Amino acid sequence: MAQAKNPLFDTATVLGKIVAFLGISAICGVLVAGLLVPAAAVTGSAASGSMQFFEDMPGELTVNPPGQATRVLAADGSEIATLFSENRTRVALKDISPFVKDGVVSIEDSRYYEHGGVDPTGIARALVATARGSRQGASTITQQYVNNVLNESLVSEGRGDEVTLNGSASKTVGVKLREMKLAIALEKKMSKDQILEGYLNIVFFNANAYGIEAASRYFFSTSAKDLTLPQAAVLAGLVNNPSAYNPITNPEASKMRRDLVLDAMLKNGKITKQQHDEAVKTPVTTKVTIPHQGCQYSKTAPYFCDYVQHLILNDPAYGETEQDRLNLLTRGGLTIKTTLDPRLQKPAQEQADATVGASNPDKWGASLITVQPGTGKILSMAQNSRKVDNQGSQSVTDYNYNVDRIDANGNQLGGLGGFQPGSTMKPITLAAWLNEGKRTDEYVDASRRVYPADFPWKTTCTPVTGFYDPAVEGSEALQNSEGNEYRPMTVREGITLSINTATFASAAGLNDFCDIQRMTDALQVHTTGGDVKKPEKLKMNVLGNILGGTEVAPLTMASAYATFANNGTFCEAIAIDSVTDAQGKKYPGQSSSCHEAIKPDVAKTVTNVLQDVMSKGSGVLIPEKLGVPNAGKTGTNNTNSQTWVIAYTKGLVTASYFGQVFGNPNLFEGTNVTVNGVTYPRIDGAYVAGPQMGKYMQQVVGLYDHGEFDPAPDNLLGTSYVAPPPVQTQQPSNGGNNDKKSDAPTPSNSPSSGSNNGGSTGGNTGGNNGGGNNGNNKKKP
Repeated sequence: MAQAKNPLFDTATVLGKIVAFLGISAICGVLVAGLLVPAAAVTGSAASGSMQFFEDMPGELTVNPPGQATRVLAADGSEIATLFSENRTRVALKDISPFVKDGVVSIEDSRYYEHGGVDPTGIARALVATARGSRQGASTITQQYVNNVLNESLVSEGRGDEVTLNGSASKTVGVKLREMKLAIALEKKMSKDQILEGYLNIVFFNANAYGIEAASRYFFSTSAKDLTLPQAAVLAGLVNNPSAYNPITNPEASKMRRDLVLDAMLKNGKITKQQHDEAVKTPVTTKVTIPHQGCQYSKTAPYFCDYVQHLILNDPAYGETEQDRLNLLTRGGLTIKTTLDPRLQKPAQEQADATVGASNPDKWGASLITVQPGTGKILSMAQNSRKVDNQGSQSVTDYNYNVDRIDANGNQLGGLGGFQPGSTMKPITLAAWLNEGKRTDEYVDASRRVYPADFPWKTTCTPVTGFYDPAVEGSEALQNSEGNEYRPMTVREGITLSINTATFASAAGLNDFCDIQRMTDALQVHTTGGDVKKPEKLKMNVLGNILGGTEVAPLTMASAYATFANNGTFCEAIAIDSVTDAQGKKYPGQSSSCHEAIKPDVAKTVTNVLQDVMSKGSGVLIPEKLGVPNAGKTGTNNTNSQTWVIAYTKGLVTASYFGQVFGNPNLFEGTNVTVNGVTYPRIDGAYVAGPQMGKYMQQVVGLYDHGEFDPAPDNLLGTSYVAPPPVQTQQPSNGGNNDKKSDAPTPSNSPSSGSNNGGSTGGNTGGNNGGGNNGNNKKKP
């Protein structure tokens, strides 16, 4: 049986209410006396004891800035995305409509500018209402601000479950008294306008709107400065009970509350009778702008934004723990200015989408990424998918096609980890050849197709593994895409026509096979594919990797080629220019970090040869000509399921990818397929990735340096080299053909674009047979 309550202390009885009234009145009297009268002036043991109780209460409030939305900006200052846990944008009091200030003060705390933080008249009124069995608020704006500041601190510390709302019945007398003391102390430190400004910026209006600016934009699609009187009165009335007075879900209750605010403003002389009456006649209407939080809702660069977010979450400069960094990112009001150039991003995204088209039953992936030689700045990053549904793409994935899976410390970057680059790896062997002082006009024996396990590779480091030997079961002779190119040829011709046997012959002719590994490492070409814990160097002693058998991210390949474009100076890729928080504190961005990776003459000569690729080799098959000096290389994996073109001018390097993005690429044959209405007997780098690059680059090459490349030295070119006539620079196109279907020819007898790369599978399986395993070295039709 429940124990009966003593009527003296039961607030449900009249006697209990009177006792509660007297008790709280006495406590408040002691509080006010304790705060306003020096302790030395109070006599008597009881008074001293009471004073000690209140003296022990905290009297200082630490006012930290409330959580604000972070803005991710492009290089020109345009917004890419906002990130927040509470949608809030701080504004100064002068940038808030006077109707808001007057309305809030009139309805919430009409004596705000008269009391010292606690309103004795309001307390007395509330106590009388309590004694009569009803409830009436007595918290001043200052007390409400104190409560909000305390709650914000709890949320930022991950203690959101301890939050207490203004007017909550769960608040104890001790909690209320603490707020009173803090409020009075706060008024001694801050002016009334400072407190009101803080209150209007912190107060909760809606789950989508914290603070007056966010509320103005959410409910009315305007700024706090431009609110009309009826709109301001709606928001002033909303803070009392955001759910009950929500103008979207409860318009009638919202109007009733709004009109009470207008009545109070009239009573307090803040508006005229005419203003009041006209506002009361105005219906409650909203114009909602829903804030989309997160990179996934970026309309311009969702995957670039996500990459930037990962960079910050992985960097201890932004907080000791990942949770600290996340709090800073979503509550710190950061302004993150990035390297992204919207002039490049827009056509890159449009072209990546147009390459595959609306119908994509085979789930082909297409991507473009551009970096700037000499700085490493990422200027564009696009792919034909979105991070959420209903954004105009049939493909939805969280994975970024362009970047590594993990960073140098093993932290996630959101990327897939890369694709098999095929023949785009061949220029690295060329660079190793040139670095030994050998010339581009020297002949190699590209007729040789057999490299047995005991082939005498000249190596001073890790022994070479893998073989191409039809005498061994399961292996075959090394294949080229075209059957009539098994002959002696110059190293230049071998790269220009992308002849696999010529690349192997060049590797065999090196003084030290290990120079290929050294060149690969100098260009920082690595893999994060599979389940590696940290980025790993490519094992170039595995024969299959000479022809691009291990997954590499497009950004990594673009940065390597940018070294060629930049005359041998490698620059680490950067995406963040500057980071500043809401208080103006600057965090470290990513400054350009460049160093000479390969000899300038070697880089210039590689570029010279790769110009031939674009003008005489597989690049000829790309119908979209850039009209400015350019160089590049196509690449295709063994099964024609992953294809590339990496092309560059003096000012831009673009890696264009088209192919399968999920699953084992060696199990998918890129033959007899239809892409965007065009059927291909086989997919090579020049056929889809090529036009994708060309249509995009035509629109943007003129925005950056597109002059002549620096000349290569004669001692590396050789005496038989004849320079081609200079390119007649054309005016770059303004675009307009983004929706044009790929019309690249698919001749049966075309220059190889790196297809049928021999060792691709061998590179993935350890290279014990040089990639001839499973028949992956067969000639394509």
